[in-house]
Amino acid sequence: MRTVATAEEMRELGAELAGLLRPGDLVVLSGPLGAGKTTLAQGIGEGLKVRGPITSPTFVIARVHPSLADGPALVHVDAYRLGGDLEVDDLDLDASLEESVTLVEWGEGLVEGLAEDRLEISIERGEAAETSEGRTVRLRGVGPRWEGVV
Repeated sequence: MRTVATAEEMRELGAELAGLLRPGDLVVLSGPLGAGKTTLAQGIGEGLKVRGPITSPTFVIARVHPSLADGPALVHVDAYRLGGDLEVDDLDLDASLEESVTLVEWGEGLVEGLAEDRLEISIERGEAAETSEGRTVRLRGVGPRWEGVV
C-alpha cells in the first residue's frame, strides 16, 4: 500500500513500476472515475519510454504505444465500455500479450483470463476527495511471476 498525494507523485509511481515490468506482463487497474488510473498509466508509459501521449482510450478502447528505446510496447486498454468477455475477446489482446506490457483500466473481472500472472493495482480516493488529490494505491501480484516482486 502506498499513499500518493499529487498527480505528479502518481506519475512518479508509474515510472517506478515501469522498472518492474517486462514483455508479457498484464497490469489491471481499478478505481473510481477520477482516481488517477490514466495518470498512473502515463507514468508507466514514461518509464517504459514509449511513444505518447498516453491519454484515456475510452472511446477507441485500446491504443498501442511503441517503444522508443528497444523495450516492450505498451498496450493501453480502457474496458469501461466493454460489455463482457466476448467484447474483450474481440480485441485480440492475447495476440500481442507476449511481446508487450498490457495495461487495462477497468479490467477487473474481464481480463484475468488473459494471463496466469498479473499485477493488480487498485486506486482509492481519500475521504476528502473533493478537496484533496490524496490516493491510496494497492498492489497485488498474482501468479509466480510476481512472487517476491511486489
